[in-house]
Amino acid sequence: MQESQQTPALTAELTGRPVISATGLFTPPESITNEELVASFNAFVDRHNAANPDAEPLAHSSVEFIEKASGIKARHVMSKAPILDPEIMCPRLPERANDEISVMAEIGVAAARQALERAGRRPEDVDAVLCAASNMQRAYPAMAIEIQQALGIEGFGFDMNVACSSATFGIQTAADYVRSGNARSVLVVSPEITSGHLNWRDRDSHFIFGDVATAVLVEDAAIAPAQHWEILGTKLKTVFSNNIRNNFGFLNRAAPEGEGMPDKLFVQEGRKVFKEVVPMVAQMIIDEAARLGIDPAGLRRLWLHQANAGMNRLIAQRVLGHEASDDESPTVLDTYGNTSSAGSIIAFHQHNEELDPGDTGLICSFGAGYSAGTVFVRKVG
Repeated sequence: MQESQQTPALTAELTGRPVISATGLFTPPESITNEELVASFNAFVDRHNAANPDAEPLAHSSVEFIEKASGIKARHVMSKAPILDPEIMCPRLPERANDEISVMAEIGVAAARQALERAGRRPEDVDAVLCAASNMQRAYPAMAIEIQQALGIEGFGFDMNVACSSATFGIQTAADYVRSGNARSVLVVSPEITSGHLNWRDRDSHFIFGDVATAVLVEDAAIAPAQHWEILGTKLKTVFSNNIRNNFGFLNRAAPEGEGMPDKLFVQEGRKVFKEVVPMVAQMIIDEAARLGIDPAGLRRLWLHQANAGMNRLIAQRVLGHEASDDESPTVLDTYGNTSSAGSIIAFHQHNEELDPGDTGLICSFGAGYSAGTVFVRKVG
């Protein structure tokens, strides 16, 4: 979105109509290509097999396997060298003192500052901060409150975790505050250091995740910059499933026999997820479009969750009634990997400015839970 030349007075009479005023994005400077990742993984496999000659040998990975399975070609990370070290194979992010900003808050603040700048908004104009992400760095104090403090925002903040759908759930929550008149301006911040929960030694998933932070500024239409996105409607859905799971938590220490086991990192049954989530999400989109009086085939653009190229292709086809072009359903998965809740927001952030006033689109996320969220929007200005 373009910077606003003149922000309407924050004393304007509120409408109770929520809009997206701006978005922000922080991208880590380091990136790992599939070629680099495969070389590291295969070196680990060779070492493991040599050290365990009587065990079932581990299989090599390959660039072809990764790109066919996911569509991912690279991913940004906060800590590249340790991930690629066959003896470490996880990020190394040293602990910081309590009087220093935490790493997740730091990247969240970077994304939030960009969103505020693009909307022509000052921190003191914002009423609330929601930190909506798939993992939190600690239990408390809340990441949102730390981000709020770093930005100089009064009001309130809290954390929310709905895994891959955290950002869209956060947008609906922010929109509800605006609709009710309890807030004029709400920041939804999604810092995702998903490299920390990925098992880089698991062939079936070692290529999936990347790191990033996004921010979405949701405001009352009365105070929004001239160019913004009207939120036409939101819909959330959850269905319990064990097919995507992470059992890491504070009670792990109460069962020490399970500490360090693979289920304390990200695990999934990928084929089951694909089979169950695609029809659920496609039907959810179609039903919600009907409720809003929107022809799904007329949606100008779909900013879908960036987890798997095949899933996005099938969902878009069911919604639009034809195979979507790159223009209709843009992809950032190839260079960012799966960034959990941030994926659809990255796609929206990078691929919305060229659309015309009146164009309608859909921000949609889906993943662990299962959880799914839809945000139908129309461009204004």
